[in-house]
Amino acid sequence: MVWLTIASFLLTLGFIFWRPRGINEAIPATIGAIVVILSGSVTFSDLGLIAETISGAAITIMATIVMAIVLESFGFFNWMAEKLAEKAKGSGIRLFWYVNLLCFLMTLFFNNDGSILITTPILVILLNNMGLKNHQKIPYLLSGALIATASSAPIGVSNIVNLIALKIVHMSLYLHTAMMFVPATLGLLLLTWLLFLRFKKVLPKTIPTKVTGLSLSSYHPLKPSPLKHASEKDRSRFMRNVLLFVFAVRVSLFVASFLSIPVSLMAVFGSFVLLGWRWAYLKIPPTDMVKKTPWYIIVFAFSMYVIIYGLNNIGLTEWLIHFMHPMVSGSLLHASVLMGVLLSVLSNIFNNHPALMVGTLTLTNMDLPLLSLKISYLANVIGSDMGSLLLPMGTLATLMWMHIVRKGKVMISWWQYMKITFVVIPPATLFTLVILYYWVSWLFGGTLQN
Repeated sequence: MVWLTIASFLLTLGFIFWRPRGINEAIPATIGAIVVILSGSVTFSDLGLIAETISGAAITIMATIVMAIVLESFGFFNWMAEKLAEKAKGSGIRLFWYVNLLCFLMTLFFNNDGSILITTPILVILLNNMGLKNHQKIPYLLSGALIATASSAPIGVSNIVNLIALKIVHMSLYLHTAMMFVPATLGLLLLTWLLFLRFKKVLPKTIPTKVTGLSLSSYHPLKPSPLKHASEKDRSRFMRNVLLFVFAVRVSLFVASFLSIPVSLMAVFGSFVLLGWRWAYLKIPPTDMVKKTPWYIIVFAFSMYVIIYGLNNIGLTEWLIHFMHPMVSGSLLHASVLMGVLLSVLSNIFNNHPALMVGTLTLTNMDLPLLSLKISYLANVIGSDMGSLLLPMGTLATLMWMHIVRKGKVMISWWQYMKITFVVIPPATLFTLVILYYWVSWLFGGTLQN
Protein backbone atom coordinates (compact mmCIF):
# COMPACT_ATOMS: atom_id res chain seq x y z
CA MET A 1 0.00 0.00 0.00
CA VAL A 2 2.77 2.46 0.98
CA TRP A 3 4.94 1.91 -2.10
CA LEU A 4 1.94 1.86 -4.43
CA THR A 5 0.78 5.23 -3.11
CA ILE A 6 4.25 6.76 -3.40
CA ALA A 7 4.71 5.35 -6.91
CA SER A 8 1.30 6.69 -7.92
CA PHE A 9 2.27 10.17 -6.68
CA LEU A 10 5.62 10.21 -8.52
CA LEU A 11 4.21 8.79 -11.76
CA THR A 12 1.31 11.26 -11.69
CA LEU A 13 3.73 14.19 -11.36
CA GLY A 14 5.88 12.75 -14.12
CA PHE A 15 2.98 12.53 -16.56
CA ILE A 16 1.74 16.02 -15.60
CA PHE A 17 5.15 17.50 -16.43
CA TRP A 18 5.62 15.36 -19.55
CA ARG A 19 2.06 15.63 -20.89
CA PRO A 20 2.55 13.20 -23.83
CA ARG A 21 0.59 14.32 -26.90
CA GLY A 22 -0.72 17.30 -24.94
CA ILE A 23 -2.75 15.12 -22.57
CA ASN A 24 -4.83 17.12 -20.07
CA GLU A 25 -3.25 17.09 -16.60
CA ALA A 26 -6.55 15.95 -15.07
CA ILE A 27 -6.22 12.54 -16.75
CA PRO A 28 -3.00 11.34 -15.04
CA ALA A 29 -4.21 12.93 -11.79
CA THR A 30 -7.48 10.96 -11.99
CA ILE A 31 -5.71 7.70 -12.77
CA GLY A 32 -3.32 8.30 -9.88
CA ALA A 33 -6.21 9.01 -7.52
CA ILE A 34 -7.99 5.80 -8.55
CA VAL A 35 -4.83 3.78 -7.88
CA VAL A 36 -4.47 5.40 -4.44
CA ILE A 37 -8.10 4.57 -3.59
CA LEU A 38 -7.71 0.98 -4.77
CA SER A 39 -4.53 0.65 -2.68
CA GLY A 40 -6.59 1.41 0.42
CA SER A 41 -4.63 4.54 1.39
CA VAL A 42 -7.79 6.62 1.01
CA THR A 43 -11.16 5.28 2.17
CA PHE A 44 -14.59 6.18 0.81
CA SER A 45 -15.29 8.13 4.01
CA ASP A 46 -12.12 10.13 3.29
CA LEU A 47 -13.54 11.02 -0.13
CA GLY A 48 -16.49 12.77 1.50
CA LEU A 49 -14.14 14.83 3.65
CA ILE A 50 -12.00 15.69 0.63
CA ALA A 51 -15.06 16.76 -1.38
CA GLU A 52 -16.17 19.00 1.49
CA THR A 53 -12.69 20.53 1.72
CA ILE A 54 -12.30 21.46 -1.96
CA SER A 55 -15.92 22.15 -2.95
CA GLY A 56 -16.06 25.80 -1.88
CA ALA A 57 -12.69 26.60 -3.46
CA ALA A 58 -13.57 24.82 -6.70
CA ILE A 59 -16.94 26.59 -7.01
CA THR A 60 -15.34 29.99 -6.35
CA ILE A 61 -12.62 29.47 -8.95
CA MET A 62 -15.04 28.14 -11.57
CA ALA A 63 -17.38 31.10 -11.05
CA THR A 64 -14.42 33.43 -11.51
CA ILE A 65 -13.40 31.69 -14.72
CA VAL A 66 -16.97 32.03 -16.03
CA MET A 67 -16.74 35.77 -15.40
CA ALA A 68 -13.47 35.91 -17.35
CA ILE A 69 -15.04 34.06 -20.30
CA VAL A 70 -17.97 36.51 -20.30
CA LEU A 71 -15.59 39.46 -20.33
CA GLU A 72 -13.72 37.90 -23.22
CA SER A 73 -16.96 37.66 -25.25
CA PHE A 74 -17.52 41.38 -24.53
CA GLY A 75 -14.16 42.03 -26.20
CA PHE A 76 -12.81 43.37 -22.91
CA PHE A 77 -9.32 41.94 -23.22
CA ASN A 78 -8.77 43.08 -26.81
CA TRP A 79 -9.89 46.52 -25.71
CA MET A 80 -7.46 46.34 -22.79
CA ALA A 81 -4.57 45.49 -25.14
CA GLU A 82 -5.38 48.52 -27.29
CA LYS A 83 -5.43 50.71 -24.17
CA LEU A 84 -2.04 49.32 -23.12
CA ALA A 85 -0.52 50.51 -26.38
CA GLU A 86 -2.17 53.92 -26.04
CA LYS A 87 -1.14 54.42 -22.39
CA ALA A 88 2.47 53.51 -23.18
CA LYS A 89 2.64 56.61 -25.42
CA GLY A 90 5.40 55.15 -27.54
CA SER A 91 7.66 54.21 -24.60
CA GLY A 92 8.83 50.62 -24.27
CA ILE A 93 9.74 51.22 -20.62
CA ARG A 94 6.31 52.64 -19.82
CA LEU A 95 4.73 49.61 -21.55
CA PHE A 96 6.78 47.31 -19.26
CA TRP A 97 5.23 48.81 -16.13
CA TYR A 98 1.71 48.79 -17.60
CA VAL A 99 2.05 45.13 -18.64
CA ASN A 100 3.01 44.13 -15.12
CA LEU A 101 0.21 46.21 -13.62
CA LEU A 102 -2.27 44.52 -15.97
CA CYS A 103 -1.04 41.03 -14.99
CA PHE A 104 -1.25 41.92 -11.29
CA LEU A 105 -4.81 43.20 -11.62
CA MET A 106 -5.96 40.27 -13.78
CA THR A 107 -4.81 37.81 -11.11
CA LEU A 108 -6.46 39.81 -8.33
CA PHE A 109 -9.71 40.09 -10.30
CA PHE A 110 -9.70 36.49 -11.56
CA ASN A 111 -7.00 33.92 -10.70
CA ASN A 112 -3.40 33.10 -11.56
CA ASP A 113 -4.11 30.44 -14.21
CA GLY A 114 -6.85 32.58 -15.74
CA SER A 115 -4.52 35.58 -15.78
CA ILE A 116 -1.89 33.59 -17.69
CA LEU A 117 -4.48 32.25 -20.15
CA ILE A 118 -6.00 35.72 -20.68
CA THR A 119 -3.01 38.06 -20.72
CA THR A 120 -0.34 35.95 -22.45
CA PRO A 121 -2.17 35.59 -25.82
CA ILE A 122 -3.04 39.29 -25.72
CA LEU A 123 0.58 40.27 -25.07
CA VAL A 124 1.91 37.90 -27.74
CA ILE A 125 -0.45 39.36 -30.34
CA LEU A 126 0.19 42.94 -29.18
CA LEU A 127 3.98 42.53 -29.30
CA ASN A 128 3.86 40.75 -32.66
CA ASN A 129 1.64 43.56 -34.00
CA MET A 130 4.25 46.08 -32.83
CA GLY A 131 6.92 44.29 -34.85
CA LEU A 132 9.28 43.72 -31.90
CA LYS A 133 12.13 41.24 -32.18
CA ASN A 134 12.09 37.99 -30.20
CA HIS A 135 14.55 39.17 -27.52
CA GLN A 136 12.52 42.39 -27.08
CA LYS A 137 9.29 40.44 -26.45
CA ILE A 138 10.73 38.23 -23.71
CA PRO A 139 10.96 40.98 -21.01
CA TYR A 140 7.25 41.77 -21.31
CA LEU A 141 6.09 38.17 -21.52
CA LEU A 142 8.35 36.69 -18.83
CA SER A 143 7.90 39.50 -16.32
CA GLY A 144 4.14 39.42 -16.92
CA ALA A 145 4.03 35.67 -16.31
CA LEU A 146 6.05 35.88 -13.09
CA ILE A 147 3.97 38.74 -11.72
CA ALA A 148 0.67 37.12 -12.76
CA THR A 149 1.57 33.87 -10.98
CA ALA A 150 3.07 35.44 -7.86
CA SER A 151 0.09 37.82 -7.56
CA SER A 152 -2.09 34.97 -6.29
CA ALA A 153 -0.42 35.37 -2.87
CA PRO A 154 -1.89 38.71 -1.62
CA ILE A 155 -5.58 37.79 -1.40
CA GLY A 156 -5.80 33.98 -1.41
CA VAL A 157 -8.92 33.83 -3.55
CA SER A 158 -6.82 34.03 -6.73
CA ASN A 159 -5.53 30.46 -6.49
CA ILE A 160 -7.55 27.27 -5.99
CA VAL A 161 -4.78 25.63 -3.94
CA ASN A 162 -4.61 28.67 -1.63
CA LEU A 163 -8.38 28.44 -1.11
CA ILE A 164 -8.19 24.72 -0.31
CA ALA A 165 -5.33 25.36 2.13
CA LEU A 166 -7.37 28.13 3.82
CA LYS A 167 -10.11 25.59 4.45
CA ILE A 168 -7.62 23.11 5.93
CA VAL A 169 -6.18 25.61 8.46
CA HIS A 170 -9.64 27.10 9.20
CA MET A 171 -8.53 30.59 8.18
CA SER A 172 -10.92 33.16 6.75
CA LEU A 173 -10.25 34.92 3.48
CA TYR A 174 -10.53 38.23 5.33
CA LEU A 175 -7.83 37.29 7.87
CA HIS A 176 -5.57 35.90 5.16
CA THR A 177 -5.76 39.19 3.26
CA ALA A 178 -5.20 41.29 6.38
CA MET A 179 -2.01 39.36 7.14
CA MET A 180 -0.74 38.83 3.61
CA PHE A 181 -1.72 41.71 1.32
CA VAL A 182 0.91 44.21 2.45
CA PRO A 183 3.97 41.90 2.60
CA ALA A 184 3.04 40.06 -0.61
CA THR A 185 2.39 43.30 -2.51
CA LEU A 186 5.70 44.79 -1.31
CA GLY A 187 7.39 41.58 -2.44
CA LEU A 188 5.74 41.91 -5.86
CA LEU A 189 6.95 45.51 -6.16
CA LEU A 190 10.50 44.39 -5.39
CA LEU A 191 10.19 41.53 -7.88
CA THR A 192 8.97 43.93 -10.58
CA TRP A 193 11.81 46.35 -9.87
CA LEU A 194 14.40 43.55 -10.03
CA LEU A 195 12.91 42.40 -13.35
CA PHE A 196 13.08 45.96 -14.67
CA LEU A 197 16.75 46.29 -13.70
CA ARG A 198 17.49 42.93 -15.34
CA PHE A 199 15.65 43.82 -18.59
CA LYS A 200 16.33 47.56 -18.76
CA LYS A 201 18.98 47.29 -21.49
CA VAL A 202 16.81 45.00 -23.64
CA LEU A 203 13.56 46.99 -23.51
CA PRO A 204 12.93 48.97 -26.71
CA LYS A 205 13.10 52.71 -26.21
CA THR A 206 10.24 53.43 -28.62
CA ILE A 207 7.23 51.37 -29.72
CA PRO A 208 4.20 52.04 -31.98
CA THR A 209 1.62 54.25 -30.26
CA LYS A 210 -1.40 52.55 -31.83
CA VAL A 211 -2.20 48.99 -32.81
CA THR A 212 -5.07 47.73 -34.93
CA GLY A 213 -6.58 44.46 -35.96
CA LEU A 214 -5.97 42.58 -32.73
CA SER A 215 -7.61 39.17 -32.75
CA LEU A 216 -7.46 36.26 -30.35
CA SER A 217 -8.95 33.81 -32.84
CA SER A 218 -5.78 31.71 -32.93
CA TYR A 219 -6.12 31.10 -29.20
CA HIS A 220 -9.82 31.42 -28.48
CA PRO A 221 -12.33 30.57 -31.25
CA LEU A 222 -14.80 33.31 -30.32
CA LYS A 223 -16.99 35.30 -32.67
CA PRO A 224 -16.15 39.03 -32.94
CA SER A 225 -17.91 41.07 -30.29
CA PRO A 226 -20.86 43.18 -31.52
CA LEU A 227 -19.38 46.00 -29.45
CA LYS A 228 -16.69 46.54 -32.07
CA HIS A 229 -19.23 48.60 -34.06
CA ALA A 230 -19.94 50.93 -31.11
CA SER A 231 -18.25 54.32 -30.86
CA GLU A 232 -15.03 54.49 -28.86
CA LYS A 233 -16.73 56.58 -26.18
CA ASP A 234 -19.64 54.12 -25.77
CA ARG A 235 -17.28 51.15 -25.84
CA SER A 236 -15.05 52.66 -23.16
CA ARG A 237 -18.04 53.50 -20.97
CA PHE A 238 -19.36 49.96 -21.26
CA MET A 239 -15.98 48.40 -20.43
CA ARG A 240 -15.60 50.71 -17.45
CA ASN A 241 -18.99 49.66 -16.08
CA VAL A 242 -18.13 45.98 -16.53
CA LEU A 243 -14.82 46.46 -14.74
CA LEU A 244 -16.53 48.27 -11.86
CA PHE A 245 -18.98 45.40 -11.51
CA VAL A 246 -16.18 42.80 -11.44
CA PHE A 247 -14.37 44.88 -8.81
CA ALA A 248 -17.57 45.05 -6.72
CA VAL A 249 -17.93 41.26 -6.91
CA ARG A 250 -14.31 40.85 -5.81
CA VAL A 251 -14.87 43.14 -2.83
CA SER A 252 -18.05 41.23 -1.93
CA LEU A 253 -15.96 38.06 -1.46
CA PHE A 254 -14.06 39.68 1.40
CA VAL A 255 -17.22 41.16 2.89
CA ALA A 256 -18.77 37.68 2.78
CA SER A 257 -15.71 36.18 4.47
CA PHE A 258 -15.84 38.81 7.21
CA LEU A 259 -19.57 38.15 7.77
CA SER A 260 -19.08 34.34 7.66
CA ILE A 261 -21.13 34.05 4.46
CA PRO A 262 -19.87 31.37 2.02
CA VAL A 263 -17.47 33.08 -0.39
CA SER A 264 -18.52 30.69 -3.16
CA LEU A 265 -22.12 31.95 -2.88
CA MET A 266 -21.09 35.52 -3.71
CA ALA A 267 -18.84 34.37 -6.55
CA VAL A 268 -21.65 32.34 -8.13
CA PHE A 269 -24.08 35.25 -7.73
CA GLY A 270 -21.64 37.59 -9.49
CA SER A 271 -21.10 35.19 -12.40
CA PHE A 272 -24.88 34.73 -12.85
CA VAL A 273 -25.44 38.49 -12.93
CA LEU A 274 -22.68 38.93 -15.50
CA LEU A 275 -24.09 36.10 -17.63
CA GLY A 276 -27.51 37.77 -17.51
CA TRP A 277 -25.98 41.11 -18.44
CA ARG A 278 -24.31 39.53 -21.48
CA TRP A 279 -27.55 37.80 -22.49
CA ALA A 280 -29.47 41.08 -22.34
CA TYR A 281 -26.79 43.16 -24.07
CA LEU A 282 -25.30 40.79 -26.65
CA LYS A 283 -28.16 38.26 -26.95
CA ILE A 284 -25.79 35.40 -26.06
CA PRO A 285 -27.51 32.78 -23.83
CA PRO A 286 -25.45 31.24 -20.99
CA THR A 287 -25.59 27.74 -22.50
CA ASP A 288 -22.18 28.23 -24.12
CA MET A 289 -20.61 28.10 -20.65
CA VAL A 290 -21.13 24.34 -20.55
CA LYS A 291 -18.59 23.93 -23.35
CA LYS A 292 -16.23 26.81 -22.59
CA THR A 293 -15.77 26.35 -18.83
CA PRO A 294 -12.70 24.21 -18.00
CA TRP A 295 -14.46 21.74 -15.72
CA TYR A 296 -11.36 19.56 -15.64
CA ILE A 297 -9.91 21.95 -13.02
CA ILE A 298 -12.32 20.53 -10.42
CA VAL A 299 -11.37 16.96 -11.37
CA PHE A 300 -7.68 17.83 -11.23
CA ALA A 301 -7.91 19.53 -7.82
CA PHE A 302 -9.99 16.69 -6.33
CA SER A 303 -7.69 13.97 -7.73
CA MET A 304 -4.50 15.66 -6.56
CA TYR A 305 -5.93 16.12 -3.09
CA VAL A 306 -6.89 12.42 -2.99
CA ILE A 307 -3.28 11.50 -3.78
CA ILE A 308 -1.90 13.92 -1.17
CA TYR A 309 -4.41 12.65 1.40
CA GLY A 310 -3.19 9.13 0.66
CA LEU A 311 0.40 10.21 1.35
CA ASN A 312 -0.83 11.79 4.57
CA ASN A 313 -2.53 8.54 5.63
CA ILE A 314 0.57 6.40 5.04
CA GLY A 315 2.64 8.55 7.38
CA LEU A 316 4.25 11.23 5.22
CA THR A 317 3.10 14.03 7.49
CA GLU A 318 4.47 12.24 10.58
CA TRP A 319 7.92 12.18 8.98
CA LEU A 320 7.58 15.83 7.90
CA ILE A 321 6.49 16.85 11.41
CA HIS A 322 9.79 15.59 12.83
CA PHE A 323 11.66 17.41 10.06
CA MET A 324 9.70 20.67 10.11
CA HIS A 325 8.91 21.08 13.81
CA PRO A 326 12.30 22.61 14.72
CA MET A 327 11.70 25.22 11.98
CA VAL A 328 8.43 26.50 13.43
CA SER A 329 8.95 25.91 17.15
CA GLY A 330 11.60 28.62 17.51
CA SER A 331 11.12 32.29 16.65
CA LEU A 332 8.38 33.40 14.29
CA LEU A 333 11.01 34.91 12.00
CA HIS A 334 12.67 31.52 11.64
CA ALA A 335 9.27 29.93 11.06
CA SER A 336 8.46 32.38 8.27
CA VAL A 337 11.80 32.21 6.46
CA LEU A 338 12.54 28.49 6.85
CA MET A 339 9.02 27.31 5.98
CA GLY A 340 8.91 29.60 2.95
CA VAL A 341 12.29 28.36 1.73
CA LEU A 342 11.29 24.71 2.29
CA LEU A 343 8.05 25.13 0.32
CA SER A 344 9.96 26.93 -2.45
CA VAL A 345 12.27 23.93 -2.78
CA LEU A 346 9.42 21.39 -2.64
CA SER A 347 7.37 23.39 -5.14
CA ASN A 348 10.18 23.47 -7.69
CA ILE A 349 10.77 19.74 -7.29
CA PHE A 350 7.17 18.48 -7.07
CA ASN A 351 5.07 21.45 -8.34
CA ASN A 352 3.40 23.93 -6.02
CA HIS A 353 -0.04 22.25 -5.92
CA PRO A 354 1.01 19.09 -4.07
CA ALA A 355 3.77 20.95 -2.16
CA LEU A 356 1.34 23.42 -0.56
CA MET A 357 -1.20 20.69 0.24
CA VAL A 358 1.45 18.52 1.91
CA GLY A 359 2.90 21.47 3.82
CA THR A 360 -0.51 22.64 5.02
CA LEU A 361 -1.64 19.17 6.15
CA THR A 362 1.64 18.79 8.04
CA LEU A 363 1.22 22.11 9.86
CA THR A 364 -2.28 21.19 11.05
CA ASN A 365 -0.90 18.09 12.78
CA MET A 366 1.85 19.90 14.71
CA ASP A 367 -0.35 21.29 17.49
CA LEU A 368 1.24 24.72 17.04
CA PRO A 369 0.27 27.95 18.81
CA LEU A 370 -2.24 29.83 16.68
CA LEU A 371 0.09 32.64 15.59
CA SER A 372 2.86 30.19 14.67
CA LEU A 373 0.38 28.14 12.62
CA LYS A 374 -0.92 31.16 10.72
CA ILE A 375 2.47 32.67 9.92
CA SER A 376 3.89 29.26 8.92
CA TYR A 377 0.91 28.69 6.63
CA LEU A 378 1.32 32.13 5.02
CA ALA A 379 5.04 31.44 4.54
CA ASN A 380 4.02 28.22 2.78
CA VAL A 381 1.81 30.26 0.44
CA ILE A 382 4.65 32.67 -0.39
CA GLY A 383 6.95 29.74 -1.09
CA SER A 384 4.40 28.00 -3.30
CA ASP A 385 3.23 31.14 -5.14
CA MET A 386 6.49 33.09 -5.51
CA GLY A 387 9.38 30.79 -4.60
CA SER A 388 7.97 28.14 -6.95
CA LEU A 389 8.80 30.32 -9.97
CA LEU A 390 12.49 29.40 -9.92
CA LEU A 391 11.89 26.61 -12.47
CA PRO A 392 9.19 26.50 -15.19
CA MET A 393 7.83 23.25 -13.74
CA GLY A 394 7.24 24.85 -10.34
CA THR A 395 3.68 25.80 -11.27
CA LEU A 396 1.13 24.67 -13.84
CA ALA A 397 0.66 28.34 -14.77
CA THR A 398 4.27 28.71 -15.93
CA LEU A 399 4.10 25.44 -17.85
CA MET A 400 0.98 26.73 -19.64
CA TRP A 401 2.76 30.03 -20.27
CA MET A 402 5.71 28.29 -21.95
CA HIS A 403 3.26 26.47 -24.23
CA ILE A 404 1.33 29.65 -25.15
CA VAL A 405 4.39 31.78 -25.98
CA ARG A 406 5.84 29.03 -28.16
CA LYS A 407 2.50 28.74 -29.92
CA GLY A 408 2.77 32.48 -30.56
CA LYS A 409 6.21 31.90 -32.17
CA VAL A 410 8.14 33.55 -29.34
CA MET A 411 11.16 31.36 -28.57
CA ILE A 412 12.31 31.09 -24.96
CA SER A 413 14.27 28.17 -23.52
CA TRP A 414 14.35 26.86 -19.96
CA TRP A 415 17.89 28.21 -19.69
CA GLN A 416 16.76 31.72 -20.71
CA TYR A 417 13.93 31.47 -18.17
CA MET A 418 16.23 30.35 -15.35
CA LYS A 419 18.89 32.99 -16.09
CA ILE A 420 16.27 35.53 -15.04
CA THR A 421 14.46 33.71 -12.23
CA PHE A 422 17.62 32.63 -10.39
CA VAL A 423 18.53 36.30 -10.08
CA VAL A 424 15.15 37.80 -9.13
CA ILE A 425 13.09 35.10 -7.36
CA PRO A 426 15.33 34.26 -4.32
CA PRO A 427 15.76 37.87 -3.09
CA ALA A 428 12.10 38.73 -3.71
CA THR A 429 10.91 35.60 -1.87
CA LEU A 430 13.24 36.10 1.12
CA PHE A 431 12.28 39.77 1.34
CA THR A 432 8.57 38.88 1.35
CA LEU A 433 9.04 36.25 4.07
CA VAL A 434 10.91 38.69 6.33
CA ILE A 435 8.34 41.44 5.76
CA LEU A 436 5.59 38.92 6.54
CA TYR A 437 7.07 38.35 10.00
CA TYR A 438 7.42 42.05 10.80
CA TRP A 439 3.98 42.93 9.39
CA VAL A 440 2.13 40.20 11.30
CA SER A 441 4.07 40.97 14.49
CA TRP A 442 3.13 44.65 14.22
CA LEU A 443 -0.45 43.95 13.18
CA PHE A 444 -1.34 41.49 15.93
CA GLY A 445 1.41 41.84 18.50
CA GLY A 446 1.23 38.13 19.31
CA THR A 447 -2.44 38.37 20.29
CA LEU A 448 -4.03 36.79 17.21
CA GLN A 449 -7.33 35.16 18.03
CA ASN A 450 -9.04 32.43 16.04
